[in-house]
Amino acid sequence: MASNLPPSRRGQVIGLLGGSFDPAHAGHAHITREAIKRFGLDRVWWLVSPGNPLKVRGPAPLERRMEQARTVMADPRVTVTDLESRIGTRFTAETLAALQSLYPGVRFVWLMGADNLATFHHWDRWEWIMENVPIGVIARPGTRLTARMSKAAERYARYRVSGSAARTLGRRQAPAWCFVNIPLLDISSSQIRARGDWRP
Repeated sequence: MASNLPPSRRGQVIGLLGGSFDPAHAGHAHITREAIKRFGLDRVWWLVSPGNPLKVRGPAPLERRMEQARTVMADPRVTVTDLESRIGTRFTAETLAALQSLYPGVRFVWLMGADNLATFHHWDRWEWIMENVPIGVIARPGTRLTARMSKAAERYARYRVSGSAARTLGRRQAPAWCFVNIPLLDISSSQIRARGDWRP
């Protein structure tokens, strides 16, 4: 394993939370801790992306977002990493395929908010993602209904894992996805930017 990539052990279940984190905030930390608890994860890696392919406006500099994310998410179980920049991937499917090659024996779980599930069918190779990595979906304010009625949820309905079995998600063969409701913090990066609390 290259020394500049996060360490892991064979058999670990590692959750992956990707995004621009522009900026990272208490809501990201909250869903991360809940994901560890609900899905029985050993660790979570925050994948701070060089840029979101679906967004026109570029984020703040990567180094600044990384530094701020580490301040927000000070938990020994969580690693903040610029892994996508290091391995040269831009889309989630590319990143997941690379990680599965780089980390044989590690079980990855892709983590997303329910708002992402609602638009998941617009992602590059979204069906490949569904069929190769278990997915943990975390409810966020105002997104429960649209997420449950989404194209991805309907197409993969029979692979949905019940909330009561959520801790088994990382040990299941994909496709497998689980939707959990958690106590919510109604905050977003766009709200923070709009208030002027985050200056790139």
